[in-house]
Formats: sequence, C-alpha cells, structure tokens
Amino acid sequence: MRAMVLEEFGTPLVLRDIQKPSPGPGQVLVKIASSGVNPLDAKIRAGKAPHAKRTPPAVLGLDMAGVVEEIGTGVSDFAPGDEVFGMTGGVGDVQGSLAEYAAVDARLLARKPASLTLREAAVLPLVFITSWEGLVDRAQVNAGQKVLIHGGAGGIGHVAVQIARARGAEVFATASSSRLEVVERLGATPIDYTTTSVEDYMAKYTGGEGFDVIFDTVGGAVLDNSFKAVRTYTGHVVSALGWGTHALAPLSFRGATYSGVFTLLPLLTGRGRERHGVIMREAAALADAGALKPMVDPRVFTLTDIAAAHEAVESGATQGKIVVDVA
Repeated sequence: MRAMVLEEFGTPLVLRDIQKPSPGPGQVLVKIASSGVNPLDAKIRAGKAPHAKRTPPAVLGLDMAGVVEEIGTGVSDFAPGDEVFGMTGGVGDVQGSLAEYAAVDARLLARKPASLTLREAAVLPLVFITSWEGLVDRAQVNAGQKVLIHGGAGGIGHVAVQIARARGAEVFATASSSRLEVVERLGATPIDYTTTSVEDYMAKYTGGEGFDVIFDTVGGAVLDNSFKAVRTYTGHVVSALGWGTHALAPLSFRGATYSGVFTLLPLLTGRGRERHGVIMREAAALADAGALKPMVDPRVFTLTDIAAAHEAVESGATQGKIVVDVA
C-alpha cells in the first residue's frame, strides 16, 4: 500500500510502498478515505513533540475516517462495509492514517454519523475526544452553568462550544476580533480577548462571581488567567495545554479545582481505549441530532500534498480543520 513516511525528524514526509497490514485479534482493517490534520502532526514531523513518543520511520496522522474491509478475531461490533471514524494512531508505535489502510484497534472506533461525510467525520476525533474528556468526563458540564471556552473558534474550541451548548450550558468564548463572528454563529457569547480584560468580562458576564467551568485550549498566560476567572468554591478549570509552569495560588485562593486532559494516553499505553470508542459514539449521536457540525477548510489536499497541508495548519489561517483525502 501507499503511505507517507517520516524517515527523519525535520524532513518532508516521503511517499513509500509499505506492507499492507492484516487485522490482528480485536482489530479491523480500515481502507482510509480521509485523514484529519492536527497541529500535533506537524509538531511530530518537526521533532517538537516528545510527548507523542514517535520514532522514525513512521506513518503519521492521528485522525481518520474510512470503510471497514476486514475484521480480526474477537470483533463483533463492526462488519465489512461499515463506515467508521476515530483517533486511531500516529503516536507511540501505532501506525497513523496517512496511508491507504490501517489495522485499527476496534475499541477506538465508532460508526460514522449518517449526517456527515467521511471528510467531515475525519476532522472530529482528536478535537471531540479532547473536548468531551475536558467538559464532560472531568468538569461534568450541565444545564444552567456558565461555561467559558478559551479559543472558541479554534479546532478544539469550536467543538467544545457545541458540546457545552448541547449539555444545556450558557456558553461564552474568547477569540480574536476577526473570529468573533464564528463564535457567535456557534451559539456562544463572543469575547474579544485582545480588547477586554479578564476582570472586565468576568464582571460583565458573571457579576464578578466567575465562570462555573473554564476550558482552556490555548495554554500559557490564558491558563493563568483562567485561574483568576473561575467561580469561587465550585468552579472548575480544565486545560488541554497545561504543560507550562503556572502559579496555582489564584486558583487556590478561589477554592476552585483544576483538571488536565492528555488525549493521547490510551494510544500510548493501551489503557482506556474503549472509552475513546464510547466518546466517538457520543460524537456521532450529537452530529445526527443536529447539535454538532465540524468546520472543515474547503481546500483539497491529497497524500502527496501533505507538506502543504502541514503548512496550512501551522499558518493558523485556515477556515476550519484541514483534511487530506487518501482514497
């Protein structure tokens, strides 16, 4: 089969013919239609993501959507011909989705939502799992809460806004001035972080009490500001990028709590993979209920365009998530 192979960190991926895999016990062989591209993919290629534990030569690509071609022993949830999606590889020693086929742990998969195309489904897994783990598994967002999403127009953020709204929360989201319309279209109250201070938007929207849940998708100073804006005693801050050095005093002084999300853990350790499959089924249910629609950049990239796809992601000037068409 054809695959884009990372032969050395910091070099372009190379198109190679490699061995087509066969599904082992608990696996399905998926003919990949589309591969979603994430900023992490470009960082891995550049050798700037040691936490992904990837060693060349390697096939990258975390997210995919495709069609089941063959099932391994012990698999009863899927059959040949099923359209599926999931975050299935590209880190650790697990083959990624920039290839024509992948032998995938069936626990990581769900059937593609009927309301989405394969291209649309391919961009959802990483960002949806990250958002769901943060907002639902950790913070247990529910109706009546005030939820603040930092980076609400971004890849993770635009999905997090939709999940929080589907859970019945009143949602606010920060964005730059050029992206406020996107946030508003998603149903959140937009906050221009470039012109509005933490104190000002906290006073305006919570009467100074703070937000019940804050989901940080940016990290750095944004996470520090989140500690200042969370509700006293009952508030919860969640971050997908809490890897820096941060002072916890502002959070402690408010008696609030913090959780971190590391979405790659089940792929890296093998533990908790069935939870990812459950979350992907939640994504499919929300999409088919009309409560979830991914933003997909209209540009078309193929396997051999992967360098341009990575450049587009790194530029930050996309109109949604980037997709590579594999089939």
